[in-house]
Amino acid sequence: MTLIEGTILGIVQGLTEFLPISSSGHLVLGQAILGIKQPGNEFEILVHLGTLASVLVVFFDDIKSLLSSMGSKRTQTFILFLLIGTLPAIIVGFGFKDLFETLFENVTAVGGALLFTGVVLVGSSYATQSNKDHSFLTSILIGCAQAVAIIPGISRSGMTITCALFMGLSPKEAARFSFLLAIPAISGAGLLTALDMEGSYPFPGPVALAGLVSSFIVGVAALKWLLGWLEEGKFHYFGIYCLCVGLITLVI
Repeated sequence: MTLIEGTILGIVQGLTEFLPISSSGHLVLGQAILGIKQPGNEFEILVHLGTLASVLVVFFDDIKSLLSSMGSKRTQTFILFLLIGTLPAIIVGFGFKDLFETLFENVTAVGGALLFTGVVLVGSSYATQSNKDHSFLTSILIGCAQAVAIIPGISRSGMTITCALFMGLSPKEAARFSFLLAIPAISGAGLLTALDMEGSYPFPGPVALAGLVSSFIVGVAALKWLLGWLEEGKFHYFGIYCLCVGLITLVI
């Protein structure tokens, strides 16, 4: 993988991690288009860390507020809900780790998963607007939606936000919970990948840095854009894109 290819894939990650069109699926397609033979999903996890930094920057005030009010019962309950929502991804990720890694090399599977994402996103337009509070049930279901999105081609933000909307959360709160939920999930995946590599990196340091930096910068812009579209009720528009890309992937 060259420096330019690493940068391009970082940009793809930054755009598609927060726009609900599946970053993992687009990284698989991007590598296929560029002719990059990169076994496993190490680079995909690496650039996820760049977009993790984007979440920390955009939601800095929310994170700061949570940390400064750790003594309040409301904050403790919210953090508990985040932990509960993280459990399904941990269980599924560990239980089916080898299967998911093989899917990162299967373009056809990615195409089918993108079609599924498209259907889910289009369906989000039927969610009833309300402002319900979080509960144990919403946390579990949103966590299960995140676990399903480990499959490349299924959007994590698309699944979790859509699930949250159908559970009655407001668009703003759905996005907030979704992206705060991403922090432990992405951090854990990055740590596990680092341990698996055992000091042997399948790509040069400058390539890794280029992917990290480009995914971070583009990720900040994409996340702010998505939050605006959610408020305007345009979230389901991304479903049309996923349906088109999924169909093209399967046909070609």
